[in-house]
Amino acid sequence: MVAARFNRFNFALGFGYDFPKGVTGDYLHFPYPYLVEVPGYHVTITPGLAPGERKKNLETLKFVAAETGKRGLDFQLGLWTHAWQWTDSPHSDHVIGGLATGGQPDWVRGAAYSRDALAILLKECPQITGITLRVHGESGVPEGTYPFWQTLFEAVAKAGRRIEIEMHAKGINQIMIDMAARTGQPVKVGPKYAAEHQSLGYHQADIRELEIPTPGRMEQGVFNVSNGERRFTRYGYADLYQEGRGFDILYRLWPGTQRHLLSADPAWAAALGRSAHFCGAAGLEICEPLTFKGREGSGHPSGRNAYAGADDAKDWRKFAESYRLWGRLLYNPEATPDSWRRSLKRQFCAGAQAAERALASASRVLPLLTSAHLASASNHSFWPEMYTNQPMVEGAAPYPYSDTPQPRVFGNVSPLDPQLFSTIAEHAGDLLGGHANPKYSPADVAAWLEALSAESGRALGELGAPKDARTQRLVDDVTIQRGIADFFAAKLRSGLYFALWQQGKSRQAGERALAAYSSARGAWAAMAEGARKIYAADVAYGDIPQRHGHWTDRLAAIDTDIAAMRAAIAAQPGGGEPLPALAAVANPAPRPSTDVRHTAPDRFRPGADLPLVLTAGPGVAAELFYRHVNHGERWRSLSMTEVGDTMRTAIPDDYTNSPYPLQYYFVLRRDAQAWLHPGFNATLSNQPYFAVWKRG
Repeated sequence: MVAARFNRFNFALGFGYDFPKGVTGDYLHFPYPYLVEVPGYHVTITPGLAPGERKKNLETLKFVAAETGKRGLDFQLGLWTHAWQWTDSPHSDHVIGGLATGGQPDWVRGAAYSRDALAILLKECPQITGITLRVHGESGVPEGTYPFWQTLFEAVAKAGRRIEIEMHAKGINQIMIDMAARTGQPVKVGPKYAAEHQSLGYHQADIRELEIPTPGRMEQGVFNVSNGERRFTRYGYADLYQEGRGFDILYRLWPGTQRHLLSADPAWAAALGRSAHFCGAAGLEICEPLTFKGREGSGHPSGRNAYAGADDAKDWRKFAESYRLWGRLLYNPEATPDSWRRSLKRQFCAGAQAAERALASASRVLPLLTSAHLASASNHSFWPEMYTNQPMVEGAAPYPYSDTPQPRVFGNVSPLDPQLFSTIAEHAGDLLGGHANPKYSPADVAAWLEALSAESGRALGELGAPKDARTQRLVDDVTIQRGIADFFAAKLRSGLYFALWQQGKSRQAGERALAAYSSARGAWAAMAEGARKIYAADVAYGDIPQRHGHWTDRLAAIDTDIAAMRAAIAAQPGGGEPLPALAAVANPAPRPSTDVRHTAPDRFRPGADLPLVLTAGPGVAAELFYRHVNHGERWRSLSMTEVGDTMRTAIPDDYTNSPYPLQYYFVLRRDAQAWLHPGFNATLSNQPYFAVWKRG
């Protein structure tokens, strides 16, 4: 990590469950009684720890902290759970006693105990430079129980040295921020970078509609804040970017999209590095590969190595290139390639360039899919790397993802970024209505996925047959990702054809939907059969079928849905008249390559118009879309006026008079075409909008 330029190590405890319900493996989940004995409290663990076990645990923590500090890394202690009684958990390994009154959690006593235990840890481990806290209901502490956190923060305030308080952003409000600030210690808030997944390397231009607070979505009880008026804080930067906020913003890249397969793309890593400091943010923390493997008690007694058979290398060793790229390019997104290519040359010799290209293209597949098609924002549900099939046909099979718009079928899945990507249903409507939509469509995404698969395949061909185990592992994981790309490219097209059949009842659309779905099934089956020889029959990242198993397990649900689609189309095949929209599914029109020029302003003056000038060539009309950098607000638009050979408008003075930075992009139209500027570059690695955050 140090050689790769990482500067912080987060030792996360209590991270094994999203909420303390259905708990089995609970060792260190509420960590304090496993680490320290606190005078004045009789806290018990049943069954009890072995003699000396608690002392050994503390010595291990001190060793890890000391070794981290010796290497110049900040040591962050993550304390994600502050519950000590589990909900609906009859099979938990342990029961913690001594902090309840009348069988219910005593939050006053529990807060005092946690404060005193944390104070001991901070004294025993002087290398702890900060603590990370989950402060919403998933911590086990009901939201609104502010005195608990006020009491806990006393340990940090009285530590006698600088201790950073970093609070997970979900459900965060000004009460919690002010409480942390009153400790006199530095405060960070940690929003999720791209929900609980890995997306393209930019911050989503908008959140999914399901994340917007509405009267019908105001929950009470444990999650009354994060699922109430602060609902929009769950999966992005929310409204954190206020001027004079008094805290830093540190993003966290969650592991939901790609937990298991090798990923190493310099363009994506550099994009993460640039976006880590979006509008002056403090950086990005990465949930490392294999995060959550064996989570929720799903580990196997024989160990957690997921390779089939005895692989002495273990599955975690293959990620050296991932760490190297992330570390170097988070530290400096403009780092020269020699900083990572030296190791590739040592490993792959003359095949180094081909290996890099194969990995880079394959590694773009899943982040692209997540940005464009997010069946669930939760890593607990959606694992596209080992996808649980979502039915296209309503009522044909159970719906595996509860936060897809209803009916929860494949065609209704929202993008992570609905401002820049369209859904299947939306694009089908555009095609039938002849509407030019500037958003990136599922047909565009399918073409990109297909191109990424083809490019990584060409690179594997140049690399040649693997001559050692390390090359074999690269080839295996790239091949699986190619299969995933081919599957989703075909399924997205099938979804579009099926939506066209549903809306227009065209026989040809129905036939193509079935053919494309069969093609998708073939791609998945071939990939899964290859993976059968490589990975164990149960690759486990959780306790429900969606979070463990094997690619081969997923075929039955695909077959069920294909049969349901075949039956639905056979019942109402539709007419035989040609449907012009079908051609645009397989071959979406290329985006115009006009010479568009715009220089983004370096800063803005609050309370003054922000003039914007665009040059786009003859016959092009332009519209400005703009918004505060605040996921709690929606985008606005203004038509631009042609002035000479330019188009001009301004973000109005009353709108710039705000504590938030500004972001904007342009929609360009010519004849029957519409497109975005700046939009994405060829490697999908840029920020597809402009942001202005400096003032003056």
